Amino acid sequence: MGQTLAFDIYGTLIDTQRIAATLEGWIGELAPVLARAWREKQLEYTFRRGLMGAYADFDACTEQALRYCCQMQGVTLSAGQEAELLERYRQLPAFTDAAPALDGLRADGHRLFAFSNGTAETVGGLLRHAGLEDRFEDIVSVDEIGCFKPDPRVYQHFLQRAGSKPQQTSLISGNPFDVIGAQAVGMRTVWLDRTGRGLFDPWGDKPTATIRGLKELAGILG
Repeated sequence: MGQTLAFDIYGTLIDTQRIAATLEGWIGELAPVLARAWREKQLEYTFRRGLMGAYADFDACTEQALRYCCQMQGVTLSAGQEAELLERYRQLPAFTDAAPALDGLRADGHRLFAFSNGTAETVGGLLRHAGLEDRFEDIVSVDEIGCFKPDPRVYQHFLQRAGSKPQQTSLISGNPFDVIGAQAVGMRTVWLDRTGRGLFDPWGDKPTATIRGLKELAGILG
């Protein structure tokens, strides 16, 4: 019997660090440094806004994080470069193992959902550009309830939207905070540790399973 699978998007199916290729032509070897800092600050802003109860959508967090990180790194972008960079962030590529893994899981009878901090519009465009959109039954966005992962309400909202019970639902994510958040409401979890470093938050909460690549999912889920 198939499971309900909630796939995180940024950093799990979509490679956020590929934005460094655009940056490299403008700032050279500083590009990967800025790309990593941007991603970290983007997530920090979602955490802070969640704690403050001051929701602004993921696109706004992304834009504000970029401006902060450029200032922090002493990088000056023109208005045109900033606009181009933000547009490229909406067109990031998928990891190479994403499409074949999703196809195999659908064929095995699992229900596939995109589950993201991003807005449904932005995530839909991102998946369409990456050639993944038609693999999913639906997109579930935190924007629908105005809070971010790992707020428990986000995962409960997903379960309600998908019409699934926690024990029949698996979250697949490359983000440990996301995995821990899903486990807190009783969902099963698969942590995608692409680096193989095993660097998971030492909270005593272990993922249901850990994988190095998406092709391993079929063997774990059955």
